[in-house]
Order: sequence, then structure tokens, then C-alpha cells
Amino acid sequence: MKARLPEEAPAGEGARRIDELAAAIRRCRICVEHPDKGRALGHEPRPVFQVARTARICIASQAPGIRAHESGIPFSDPSGVRLRQWLDIDERTFYDASRIAILPMGFCFPGFDAHGGDLPPRPECARTWQDSLLAGLPDLRLLLLVGSHAQRWHLRRRQAPGEFWRLGVNETVRRWREIEGSATAPRCIVLPHPSWRNSGWLKRNEWFEEQLLPELRRQVHALL
Repeated sequence: MKARLPEEAPAGEGARRIDELAAAIRRCRICVEHPDKGRALGHEPRPVFQVARTARICIASQAPGIRAHESGIPFSDPSGVRLRQWLDIDERTFYDASRIAILPMGFCFPGFDAHGGDLPPRPECARTWQDSLLAGLPDLRLLLLVGSHAQRWHLRRRQAPGEFWRLGVNETVRRWREIEGSATAPRCIVLPHPSWRNSGWLKRNEWFEEQLLPELRRQVHALL
């Protein structure tokens, strides 16, 4: 199943179609009824995302955690607090879908692995919905690629030289300037996941706060 949305449509029609697409995603049960390799989602789907045709910034994340799954609100957890700090914006701005889209690689909480960590995003979501959603965002100017799954998927399609999508998240974020300056439109800024589990990495890599975050905030504020 591949949803399609015309790349160019009158604003009113485009808004209606992106709303219809969002409604279809909220009804989606593909990971239960037609799962990849027969591995169905182990709980009831609850897609968590936000989108509107007028969004100029898109946060391409990995998948909702358990708290977002329970609340139905993206990044309604400590990771969201840290991400908003990185962006230097408040909750009202962050959850304004008319300005910021939040489109994870997997729309539903994927469940826990044997060690209690989150499983990877469900693969059905991206290949079914992402292209059509991005085609429905004509004003998109900045993609924030949060975590390895989002970076691999988007950088492969942005055709940035150097095959950055093959790198691990640590090396990708270290080379953020090359990626930000080379990927095709919209511009891309790569970020580690804002999980508090990455606090050690952030302490060891002071350049992230000193160099990347000021540029991230400059671009985000300019578009808002």
C-alpha cells in the first residue's frame, strides 16, 4: 500500500488531502494485519504524530516511546523536554502543527525488546506513508533528523554525497556541517536522540552544545 498525494495542488485542496492522509494514518493497522515478515505488532496500534500542510520544519524522529503511546502526544516524556531545550522553543510552539511537523519513522510504539529497551521502528510505516506525507508539505524548509533510523532513511533519499546514510549516528552527527551543507532541499540537521541515556555522550562531546546547537536554534527561530 502506497499513499499518493499530488506534489502541487491548490492550498485548500492540499490542506484537505493532507488531513485525509493523516486520518488514514490514524486508522492504519498494517503492522497488525499485514506485518513485515509476519512479525505483527504486539499491542493495539496508536499512531502518534503531528502534521499540517503549512509546516516549515519537520522533526523526523524514530518512534514514540511508551509515554507518548499512552498520552497520544509526541515527545511527551523527558526526551521531549530535552529536545525543546535544544530547539529553544516552548511547548506551545513545539506542538503547533501549522509550523512544526513531527513524523517518526514508525508511528506506533514498537514495544520492548528482551532487555527492556524500545524495539526499532516498524518498517511498514516509512515505506507506506513517508513519501506521501513529505509530498504534502510544500513549505518544508528544514528537516531535523533525530536518531539513526531517521538519518538513514532521509539521507539516503536526499542523495548527500559521501553516503552519510551508511554511517552510525555518532559519526553522522560529528559530520553535521557537511551534511547540512550538501543534502538536497530541504536542509537537514542531524541530531542524536535526546534520550537522557545519551547524557554521557553529550558531556564527552562539548562541541555539540557549543557549535551545533547555536546553528540549530538560529535556523529554527528564523523559520518560526
